[in-house]
Amino acid sequence: MKNPFNELKDSLLEMESDFQKFFDKGNKAAGTRVRKGLMDLRNRMQEIRKEVQEAKNSAA
Repeated sequence: MKNPFNELKDSLLEMESDFQKFFDKGNKAAGTRVRKGLMDLRNRMQEIRKEVQEAKNSAA
């Protein structure tokens, strides 16, 4: 199983070119991809948070 932190980091790095295209060049389509990518990251972070909480509670 892949480390969740590395998974999040890799996902963010994959969006780097779209961030640059949007913020440096004003590419609106890249902005849409950035927003979608951030929403996916947010959802994945919520899943990881639940996994951590469950693991913490089951260990107690």
